[in-house]
Amino acid sequence: MNAQLIEWGVASVTMPGQSQSGDRHVVHPCPNGVMLAAIDGIGHGQEAATAADLAATILTKHAQESMIAIIKHCHAQLRETRGVVMSLAVINAVEGDLTWMGVGNVGGMVIRAAASSSPRHESLLLRGGVVGNQLPSLYASIIPIMRGDTLILVTDGVRSGFADVVNVSDPPQRIANHILAKYNIGSDDALVLVARYLK
Repeated sequence: MNAQLIEWGVASVTMPGQSQSGDRHVVHPCPNGVMLAAIDGIGHGQEAATAADLAATILTKHAQESMIAIIKHCHAQLRETRGVVMSLAVINAVEGDLTWMGVGNVGGMVIRAAASSSPRHESLLLRGGVVGNQLPSLYASIIPIMRGDTLILVTDGVRSGFADVVNVSDPPQRIANHILAKYNIGSDDALVLVARYLK
């Protein structure tokens, strides 16, 4: 991965009473850029973690393929597990764009670096379903990405409403820590993945 392509950070917490989280993240090089994902195994505990770990492994193994092909690989190989919901994003440094897709309720948002941008932030269109169980019609959307723009992926243990309090001049790790501290619902696994485009 081009070390200068993105700066990123992740923050997560395990649901109280559980020994391990069912939430995972992926940051992995792919053709012309980098792939990022937030994954939430269905349910809690060991079985959720097993499904999320398998999904993360499949994503990295198939990172050279198209986004829809990657999701289909996950769906086929997760059938014997509880399944996962996930949002996946690919930053293409050659084209200067971001391709993303969400299955289930893992939220995604891009906050623009330029204060003059309209809209200032764009949200990922999520499609209902479970990877490994019930896959919706797959549709990836593509948006331009500019230097300094910030991608945020959050699992459903994080409440919405954080977009307006994000300081885009803060380092990604600080943003992730702040969102988790202020918007963690406290009764579920929670994960925040933040990446800033530096190209």
